[in-house]
Amino acid sequence: DYKGQKLAEQIFQGIILVSAVIGFIYGYITEQFGWTVYIVMAGFALSCLLTLPPWPMYRRNPLKWLPVQESGTEEKKAADRKPKRHFKS
Repeated sequence: DYKGQKLAEQIFQGIILVSAVIGFIYGYITEQFGWTVYIVMAGFALSCLLTLPPWPMYRRNPLKWLPVQESGTEEKKAADRKPKRHFKS
């Protein structure tokens, strides 16, 4: 559902942003760029774990789908149409 997709996107972006800020600050304090990369990668892994699987919190508002139509009705509609005629000019 669309509300679940929006929630997942907000969680993903929030975790990435927070981990990037924490990683930058920690890397700046320790003067090690590697720690910045590790913290951002850990945030990315955490956000993927929380947002990629179809958790129940993302499926609270299911979409209403149209009922399945029989395939024979489409064939009848196609047969009822007049054939197109192409004229040469």
